[in-house]
Amino acid sequence: MTPASGYPLLLDLTSRRALVVGGGPIAARRMRGVVDAGAEVHVVAPFVCEDVWDAAESGDITLHLREFNDHDLEDCWLVHTATGERSIDEAVAAEADRRRLWCVRADDAEASRAWTPAVARVGDVVVAINAAGDPRRSSTLRNAIALALDTGALPLRRQRPSTAGHVALVGGGPGDAGLITTRGRRMLAEADVVVTDRLAPLALLDDLDPDVEVIDAGKAPREHTLTQDEINALIIDRALAGMRVVRLKGGDPFVLGRGSEEAAACRAAGVEVTVVPGVTSALAVPAAAGIPVTARGVTSRFSVVSGHDGPLDFASLAALDGTLLFLMGLSRLAEIARELMAHGRPTDEPVAVIENGTTPDQRVTVATLSTIADRAAERGVRNPAVIVVGAVAAMGDA
Repeated sequence: MTPASGYPLLLDLTSRRALVVGGGPIAARRMRGVVDAGAEVHVVAPFVCEDVWDAAESGDITLHLREFNDHDLEDCWLVHTATGERSIDEAVAAEADRRRLWCVRADDAEASRAWTPAVARVGDVVVAINAAGDPRRSSTLRNAIALALDTGALPLRRQRPSTAGHVALVGGGPGDAGLITTRGRRMLAEADVVVTDRLAPLALLDDLDPDVEVIDAGKAPREHTLTQDEINALIIDRALAGMRVVRLKGGDPFVLGRGSEEAAACRAAGVEVTVVPGVTSALAVPAAAGIPVTARGVTSRFSVVSGHDGPLDFASLAALDGTLLFLMGLSRLAEIARELMAHGRPTDEPVAVIENGTTPDQRVTVATLSTIADRAAERGVRNPAVIVVGAVAAMGDA
């Protein structure tokens, strides 16, 4: 009998007694696996390594500092033996076999009656790999599969219906589809419904299953596909129907993205909600243009301002030290420049406007407060754009 021809099985060890014989690093790894599975773990060894000792002191295991005897197997459901002494491992395995207990031998896979695979756990997915007689091969495969699961490269979407829906507010990053986080990409791969914004990385939608519902909830100035109340009602409705909903946004959902309103609405409706932070365009777009928002010897602080939410307190903004970053402010560029100068900012202070940041269409326009409005109009600068005001604006790759 070899591991390749064995019968794979997952065990519920919750509150069931498991025995680990041995106190070295290998035994410690086996111990941690059964502890994590919720077992009542007993470790028997005359000497133990630090990891085993720490687990005993924290109450995760019961430690018996002595040699193994047959009575240790009483009431056990599973046994691991990893003493480093072949004769002892053979004796433990033989007594376990006599008692019809599954025993995993660390010293000899071919002589063992049970084997522990390399395991990849991503979300609620568990994948076990056992390349017979080659644990390094198993680990390499496990790592590759775990990475593919974690990045959404493998089909993660649940196929059986569920009564427990869920909403994930996912920040898609500043534009380039490669700048979404790994967790955000995985949430997309699990989604039944995707409610997307205009500035979200829409190229990722091409990788979704054909039957995933995609809803455009994009907002542009004076042009809303859905109101915010309608978006809240939509994601709650789908989640209450048992679906996994991803609300895919550009940037970060909690940076001028109304993500907090959507999260509050979900919680008020009794819907589980997860916030997946994204790379905010306020920082990433200047960086992609070679503009640091802080730089040693230049400035150590920055402020992020919404350019379209009502009147701006230009007196306070002009008095701030450091870099000013305006999001959604392109339509007010002339006003922003004029008012900042009127309240004391230097007329020759550098300004950069970055269009379509991080995408192949990225373009940077650099001027000064006194000239930026005319320069942007001359070049036909358009949204989406980030405005950078401060000395750092002259440090980029324009």
